[in-house]
Amino acid sequence: MTEPAMTQRTSERARHKRHQVLASLKNTIESGDIPSGSFLPGENELAREFSVSRGTIRSALSELEDQKLIEKRSGIGSLVTFDGHQIETADGWARALSSAGVEMHTRTLRVERIVDPELAAEAGTSTLNFVAVDRVRHVVDGRPVSLERSRIPALGPLAGLPENGLVGDSLTATLRSAGLVAASGEQWVSVVPVDAADAAVLEVPVGTPYLHSIRVSRDASGRFVEKVVSLLAPDRFQLHLSFNS
Repeated sequence: MTEPAMTQRTSERARHKRHQVLASLKNTIESGDIPSGSFLPGENELAREFSVSRGTIRSALSELEDQKLIEKRSGIGSLVTFDGHQIETADGWARALSSAGVEMHTRTLRVERIVDPELAAEAGTSTLNFVAVDRVRHVVDGRPVSLERSRIPALGPLAGLPENGLVGDSLTATLRSAGLVAASGEQWVSVVPVDAADAAVLEVPVGTPYLHSIRVSRDASGRFVEKVVSLLAPDRFQLHLSFNS
């Protein structure tokens, strides 16, 4: 089967699943089984219930919000800090740290087009094509402090990223130039021992504990923007949470 045919079939299956989820949730709400003012189950729980990806659930929820059947509310926010400086800003890490007086150097390890059906299903995208951008950051005259593996959709000008390079050496600026601006997302953080390959890049002993972050971001319309898996030096990075009722 050719790649365009595979992409079309994947897109058709995703639309069918989304329609099933949307119809079921809409019926549940309109029938009164979920009273007004109540909360729907979380995205992970709904994904398990319907046996679909979180991307499919998000797409269905966005449609329900457009139809005024549900209302999304902000509850918990998180941001990553480096030596106490906020780095989750619209301008990207390098500029945020530079404005705080921290010199940071970024070395690009890989910029390559890939085909990833698993990520397409997870992100709820119609394309199987992505661009892999792997980078390591370190403070000037210091050891590496992070290893980041980003995956972005290979759509429009982003498909030419391996040949054209990053806009201003910034992935954030590159995404913005393609019309992709992160507005929401999810993040999972754990602690893992680094393996031999990553230890060599990070210049630390094998098995050194590092913060392991998985972050998936979407734009204001719910489109997939980026998935980045990072290893962060725990003596330099912290995760700060804020919440309200």
